[in-house]
Order: sequence, then structure tokens, then C-alpha cells
Amino acid sequence: MAAALLGGRDDLREARVAFLVAPGAAWVGAQWGIWRAGGVAVPLAEAHPPPELARTLADAEPEFVLTDGAHAERLRAAGAADLLRVEDLVQGGGAAELPELHAGRRAMIIYTSGSTGRPKGVVTTHANIQAQVTALVQAWEWSATDRILHVLPLHHVHGVINVLTCALWSGACCEFLAPFDAAAVWERFASGEVTLFMAVPTIYRRLISAWEQAPPRVRRRWSQGARRLRLMVSGSAALPAATWERWREITGHRLLERYGMTEIGMALSNPYAGERRPGTVGQPLPGIDVRLVDPDSGRVLAEGVEALEPGESGEIHVRGETVFLEYWNRPEETAAAFEDGWFRTGDEALLERGYYRILGRQSVDILKSGGYKISAVEIE
Repeated sequence: MAAALLGGRDDLREARVAFLVAPGAAWVGAQWGIWRAGGVAVPLAEAHPPPELARTLADAEPEFVLTDGAHAERLRAAGAADLLRVEDLVQGGGAAELPELHAGRRAMIIYTSGSTGRPKGVVTTHANIQAQVTALVQAWEWSATDRILHVLPLHHVHGVINVLTCALWSGACCEFLAPFDAAAVWERFASGEVTLFMAVPTIYRRLISAWEQAPPRVRRRWSQGARRLRLMVSGSAALPAATWERWREITGHRLLERYGMTEIGMALSNPYAGERRPGTVGQPLPGIDVRLVDPDSGRVLAEGVEALEPGESGEIHVRGETVFLEYWNRPEETAAAFEDGWFRTGDEALLERGYYRILGRQSVDILKSGGYKISAVEIE
């Protein structure tokens, strides 16, 4: 793949390469081929309609757009010209001398969800990705004996970094299951082959619903299989306490909740071995600094797991090698996102007995009434 993309050049020199490929070995080959050729990988979303794909392509301005047969027409509808098919690239690549890559080079652009505005392209370097992955591998004790079932989209950090890249880094097996099917997931749990699973709260609710609708004999088999997994993780949205408790009743698992975002990877996590408190996202991951800051006064309310102003909520600031390089083509927004080397996440949180609890986005989830901050996430 890398040889074909180079086409006789010695290095893509951080040219952007967008790709829309079905989950599986071809997707991995596309991403890693882009990297090994010296390019910047821009994964596109399978779920996005042509107008959304067109906006991403217009912003990223990729030199190449890679696809497979299943997605070519949608990309053409989005205005992508001169598409390269991954099947042709693999067959026609041949041998090539690949460039030497240093860790500080740009590696990937992932677009934010746009929860508080238009999606922005988040640029991460190879060093950023390595730091994000190694922090999770250490904290969650990944090993080459692991097998993870992958059911998440491949255009967000959750699916790309937490699941796929951690598995590849560890030498573990990553098994794709797409499209998502609750009964099929339960059957994979029942096989006894899967050791890890990561998903969003919506998926856990759908799995619970499928379990509750199944016959008693099937329920027993599914639950027994799920109990054999060593770790199950929930993230990307607030997990209701009722869902956490119901999942524990069905599978015996205390879901591990964590906190992160496109710009920083993961920053906080409940412990792999230790108390996992429902409704909290735990403590800073290895090598990552976290603090809470009052957005009005600038006072530091908490550092790490020490509360300096007990009981007060503030904005989460993050610092470390995991933090992104820049927003693509947005220097003013990049500068505004940092304060003395700390990335300002825009998320409000509390530190309670050494564990962080997310209250929501400051711009949309925090209501002020009678001098109090009220979390819309908690109300919901």
C-alpha cells in the first residue's frame, strides 16, 4: 500500500490522504500504508451522507482519496475525483524504499463531533498517538493474548485508538463485527474467545434489551460467556447508573468508565484493578496531567487527585504528550484552546474523593440559576 501511494516518490511529506473503507484488514492496510508512505491519514465516516463527506474533504484537501467498491459511489456523490481503490493499490504496489519517520511528524486528522460548533480537524503526531496508546496499554493491562471485539466507528478516537491501535501495539487480535448486531455480539461473548470489549452507553442498552428479550436458556449461556471477559469499558457519553447496575447484574462486570476527547485521547480512567465508581471517570492516566480551573477567576481548584477548593466544579485542563498538535488550518482556534501549555477541554467536572465526575460541556450543559451551576447531564 505504501509503495503504491509513493508511486516512485521517496516520501509523501505529510500529504493528506483521506480514506473510506469497510472495517477490516483493508482499513488497517490503508491507514498504516498512508503512515508508512509519510502521509497524514484522514479516516472518513461510513455513516456520513455525501454533503458531510464533502465538507470534510473540502477542509482536509487530501492529495488522494482511497476507497473500496462499497463506498466509491458515495464518495463520487461527495465530489471526490480520481478515487484510488485499495484493492488495486495492494495488487500494484510492489517493493519500495519507504521513508524514515520521526515521531514529531503529523500522522492523522480526525474530525470532532461538532457538539459545540462546526467539526474541526484535530491533527495528531506519531508521538501523540504513541503516548495515547501506551497510556492505555499500561493502565488496562493489554497483552498479546487479548482478543477484542470491535463494533465501533472508525472515524473517532474510541474506535481508532482505544480499540484498534491498542490491539495492534500489543500484538493482540482485533476482530471486527460490522454492522452492529446485538445477538451476534452476545454469541461472540458466549464463545469464550473474546477477552475485551469497549462500547458506548447506547450499545450497552441495546445489548441489555436483546438479553431481556432472549429465552432463559440463551440468557444463561450469554451471561456465562460474558463473565469470562477480563474487561469491559464504556465511554464517549455519560453512562446512566441504572445501565451500569443492570449490566453488572447480567454479566457480573463493573463497567470501566473513562474520559477523553479527540484532542487528547484518553485522560481519565477508573482503575483496572480497584474501585470503579458508577458515574465517575476515575483518575489521570499514566503520563497525563489533569487539573480543574474556575473559568471565571482562573483559580486552580484541583490538581491531579488533590482538591484545592473542595466541592467546586471547574473546567478540565489537560497537559501531556497525548495532547494534539493543532486544529487543521485554524491557528487562532488552536491558540485559544491552550492556556500556559494546558489544553482547555471545555468540559466541566467535579473532583469527589479522588475521582472525577463529568458534569457536561460548559457551553451547552451547564445552567446557572440562583448562583448555582446545574448540570443538564445530571438532570437527564
